[in-house]
Amino acid sequence: MTLQPAFPSTSYEAGGMAACPACAVAPSAQSIAALAAGRGGNIMLSLPAAHCAACISAVESALMGQAGVKAARLNLTQRRVLIETEAGVEPASLIAALSRAAYEAHELDAGLLSSTETGRASGDLAMRLGVAFFSMMNVMLLSVAVWSGGDGATRDMFHWISALIAIPTVAFSGRPFFASAARSLRAGRLGMDVPISLALILATSISLYETTQGGHHAYFDAAVMLCFFLLLGRYLDHRTRAIARSAAEELAALEVPRATVLVGGVEITRPTSEVALGDTLRVRPGGRMPVDGVIVAGTSEIDRSMLTGESLPAFAGVGGAVLAGEVNLTGPLDIRATAIGRDSALHRMADLVSIAENAKTRYTSLAERAASWYSPLVHILSFSAFGFWLWQTGGDVRFAINISAAVLIITCPCALGLAVPAVVTSASGKLFRLGLLIKNGTALERLAEVDTFVLDKTGTLTMGAPTPVNFASHPAHLVALAAALAQGSSHPLSQSLAAAALAAGIPPQLDVTEITEIAGYGVQGICLGRTLRLGRAAWVGADPLDITATYLRWGEQTHAFAFEDRLRTGAQAAVDAFAAMGKAVYLISGDTAGPVAALSGRLGIANFTASALPEDKLRLIADLSAGGHRVLMVGDGLNDTAALAGAHVSISPASALDAARVASDIVLLGADMAPIADAMRIAGQARRRILENFGLSAAYNIIAVPLALSGLATPLAAALAMSLSSITVSLNALRLK
Repeated sequence: MTLQPAFPSTSYEAGGMAACPACAVAPSAQSIAALAAGRGGNIMLSLPAAHCAACISAVESALMGQAGVKAARLNLTQRRVLIETEAGVEPASLIAALSRAAYEAHELDAGLLSSTETGRASGDLAMRLGVAFFSMMNVMLLSVAVWSGGDGATRDMFHWISALIAIPTVAFSGRPFFASAARSLRAGRLGMDVPISLALILATSISLYETTQGGHHAYFDAAVMLCFFLLLGRYLDHRTRAIARSAAEELAALEVPRATVLVGGVEITRPTSEVALGDTLRVRPGGRMPVDGVIVAGTSEIDRSMLTGESLPAFAGVGGAVLAGEVNLTGPLDIRATAIGRDSALHRMADLVSIAENAKTRYTSLAERAASWYSPLVHILSFSAFGFWLWQTGGDVRFAINISAAVLIITCPCALGLAVPAVVTSASGKLFRLGLLIKNGTALERLAEVDTFVLDKTGTLTMGAPTPVNFASHPAHLVALAAALAQGSSHPLSQSLAAAALAAGIPPQLDVTEITEIAGYGVQGICLGRTLRLGRAAWVGADPLDITATYLRWGEQTHAFAFEDRLRTGAQAAVDAFAAMGKAVYLISGDTAGPVAALSGRLGIANFTASALPEDKLRLIADLSAGGHRVLMVGDGLNDTAALAGAHVSISPASALDAARVASDIVLLGADMAPIADAMRIAGQARRRILENFGLSAAYNIIAVPLALSGLATPLAAALAMSLSSITVSLNALRLK
C-alpha cells in the first residue's frame, strides 16, 4: 500500500430525485423533519445506496429487528431513514445493523438539513394545469352553442355557466402568475408575468361585464385557454429545474452530530457543537472526524477523498493533521481539536460552494433577456391602443378596453414563455436516451456557449477503482497467500486484490492464521511458522515502485502487486472530440504528478495540474472565467463540488457522490463519456431552435399586433392566434427529436 503524505489543514469540501415509483409513497421531507424535531429518541441516518421499493422493506426490517427500535421510516427521495428509538439506543448500533444488511449509513443532524419544495411545487403546477385543461374543454364546448347561433336567454345562460367555470379556474390556475406579477411590481420591475396577469384579468373582467350586460360576446374561453397554455410552459420549465437540494446543504449531511471527548481519560459523548478548542477527541475506525485537529495518539489510515478525490487512503500518525468530514479507516485515533464549528474545513467548503452556486444563479437565460424589453413594449402598446380608441370613439370606454385587452392577449408572451422550455424538454429527452440527465433549465443554453473543458482525473476520466495489472506474473501460491491476508483488510487495494484472486479462481491460502491488521501499515499473519505481511513498502522491507502497489513479504522475499486505475470508456473519444471542436482542454487532479502526467500524455492533454486541493480547482475555474472563457467542468468527488458549482456549466457521472451530483447541471448516467460530445452538438441545435422560436414569436407579433391595434381582432380571435403561435413554437421544438 503506497505511502501518501498528509495534507495541510487548509482545505474545503462539498447529491437528485429518486427515479423509483416507491418515492410516491415515501414520507415527505417536511414530515420527517417535523417528526425528528418534535420528539426525543429519534435518529436520522443517510443511506446513499437506497434506490428502490425493495430497499424500503430491507432497511426498515433490518432496523426493526434491533432492540429498542420503535419505528423506522425510509424516505427514498431524500435517501434518509428516521428511526424512533427508546432511550439509550446508539446510532452506531443501527449503522452496524444496516451495514450487515449491505447498506452504507451515516448519521445526520436534522437541524442542519432544510427540506426541498421542488416536488411540492411541481405537483402544484401539475394540479393547476389539469384544472385549466378540464375547464378549457368545458368552456369551449359551451361556446360552441353560442357560436352556432344561440341567442337571447340561451346565450346568456351559456355565458353565465361559462363564467361559473372560468372565473374560479382563472383565480386558481392563474395564481402562480398573479403572485409572480405582484412580486415583480413590489420590486419595481415589469416581469413577463405582469402582462400575463393583466391579460387574464382583463379577458375575464370584460367577459363578466359583457355577461352582466347581456352582451353578444364573452371571452371566458379565451381567458381559460390563455391560462392553460401559459401554465403548460411554466410546468415544462419547472420540470427542467427539478434539482433535489443545494450542494451546500448536502455538505451539512457530512457533519457529525456527536463526538467522543476524553475527559480525564474517560470517554464522554457530547454534541459536536459543545466541543471546545483544545479538547481531545477519540475517533474509532469507521467514524468521521467531527472537527479539524491534530493526531496526539494512534496510527491509522484516513479516507480523505473529500480533499484529494483519490480513492487510496493516506497514512495518519501522531502529529498529522485531520479535517472534519474525513473518515478514519483502520485504527482508533485521539485528536486535539484545532478548528470547530464555522471554522472547520467542512463549513469552509460549504461556504465556498454556496458562493459558487450563487454566482451561477446570476446567469440570465435567453427568455429572461428577451422579456426584459418585451414586457414594457407590451404595456406601451396596450395602453396606447386604449388611449387612441378612447379618443377616436369619443369616449367609448367599453370598445377601447376591448381593443386594449385584445392587444394584451395577442401580444401575451405565451410563445415566448414556451420557446425555451419546449426546446429544453425536447432536447432533454433526446439527451436522456443518450445517457445524460439535464437537471437545470439553463444548462443547455450555457453548454452551447462553452469554449473550455476542465476535467477531473480519478472517477471521471478513470473509473476510480484500482485493479491489479501484474497479477499473472506471480505464482498462484503467492496470490493465495496475499488473498488470505487481503480478506482481513478494509483497504481498497486489499479488497481489489482479494476480488481479483476470487475472479481468477485462486482461493485464499487456508492455513494462514493469526491475521491481524496493523493500523496504517497493512495486514500480517502466520503461515507455516513464518510471518507473512501485506502492506506498505517500508513496512514489509520492499523497494517501492513508481506506481501504486501493495507489497507481500514471506520469509526473506518480497513481492509487489501493482495497480492502475482503468480509463473510463469513451474518455479518449471525448477528449479528441473537444480538441476537434477547437476547445481548450485542462486536466486537474488531487493525485500526484506522476499518474497525472502519464494520463495527460496518454490522452493528449497539454494543460494539466497535479496535487490540487478544492480551492485550487475553483481558482482555475475562476481564472479561466475571468479571462472570458466559458468553462465546462466534469468531476465526481466532494473535492470537485465547489468547482462544479462555480463553472459556467458542469457534468458529473452517476457514480459521483451525492453532493457532486447536486452541484452539477448535467448527470452522465452511464460509464461512457462519449455522449458528452453529443451533448455539445445537441446544445448547439437547441440554441438554434430557441432563437428560431424567438423569430417565430417576433414574426407572429409583427403580423398580429397591427390587426389588434386596428380593432380587427376580438379578444377571442386574439386568444386563438396566441394559441396558434404557441403550437407552432412547440412543433418547432419537437424537430430536435
